[in-house]
Amino acid sequence: MKNIKNIYILLFSLAIAFIGCQEKEYEFGDIIAPSSIIINAEVIGQDVNDPDLANGDGSGTVKFTVSADNASSYVYYFNGVAEASPSGILSKRFSKVGTNIYTVVVKANGTGGVSTTKSMDIEVYSSFTDVEAENFLSGANIGDSKKWYWQADADLHVGLGPVTDDYGNGEFAYEGWWNGIKAWDSEKACMYDNEFVFTRTTNGLTFEQTMGPAFVPGAYAEAIGIAGDQCHDETVATNMFGIKSVSFGPSTSKAAIEGYLW
Repeated sequence: MKNIKNIYILLFSLAIAFIGCQEKEYEFGDIIAPSSIIINAEVIGQDVNDPDLANGDGSGTVKFTVSADNASSYVYYFNGVAEASPSGILSKRFSKVGTNIYTVVVKANGTGGVSTTKSMDIEVYSSFTDVEAENFLSGANIGDSKKWYWQADADLHVGLGPVTDDYGNGEFAYEGWWNGIKAWDSEKACMYDNEFVFTRTTNGLTFEQTMGPAFVPGAYAEAIGIAGDQCHDETVATNMFGIKSVSFGPSTSKAAIEGYLW
C-alpha cells in the first residue's frame, strides 16, 4: 500500500512538472522579412533643367529616405562602410571631386534577425577641394606619404572647443577652452605612441593609424557606452586600424571661420 501511495505521489509530481514546463513556453510571433523597400535620394541643389546643376550644386550632399514593410530600422552602406539610421533618414556628403556614380546599399532590419537589402546608383557632383590641406597632410605627388604624431612636448597640443557658440567671449578656438592641457599630459600619456599616416593616391588621400591605442574623451565615450578619458585598444575601438579614405568639406564651424585651430 505504501508503494502504491509513493507511485501516486510520483505521478502527481511529474504532472505538476509537465504543466510547469508548458507554462514557460513562449511564442515569438511570425518572423517576416522586410519587403517593398523604397529608397528616395534628394541631391541637394539639383536642377534637371540646368546642365550646371544636373547632379547637384557641388556640395556633394544627398538626403536619403528609405521605407519598407515590416522594417524596424535601417543601415546604409557606402563603399562597404555602415551608417545606421533607425528612422531611414540620412544626409550624406560625397566628397570625391567631379561627377561620380556611387552605389548605395540599404539594409532593412526586420524581426528575429532577418533583413532585406536593396541597392541603387546615384550620380553626384562635388566641386570642393583643398589642395593646400592635402599637400600639407601627405605631400603633393602621387605616392607621397607623411607620418604624424601628437606634439606631446608642447602645451595646448590637444583640444576642441564649441563649433557654433563662443558664449560672448570670442573663445571658440581651442586655447580658450583647453588651456589647462600642458606638455606630456599625464591623463593622455597612453596615446603618445600613436602614429597616423596620410598618403596621396590616384583616388585622393588615405589615412591609417598604425599604432594604438585610442584616447576617448568622456563626452564621446558616454555616447557609445564605454569608459571615458582613457585609452582603449582595438577590442573596443574596433575601427582604429585599417586604411580609410579621407574626405574634405567646407567648414561651417565658428571656430574654423572666425577663430583658429592651432
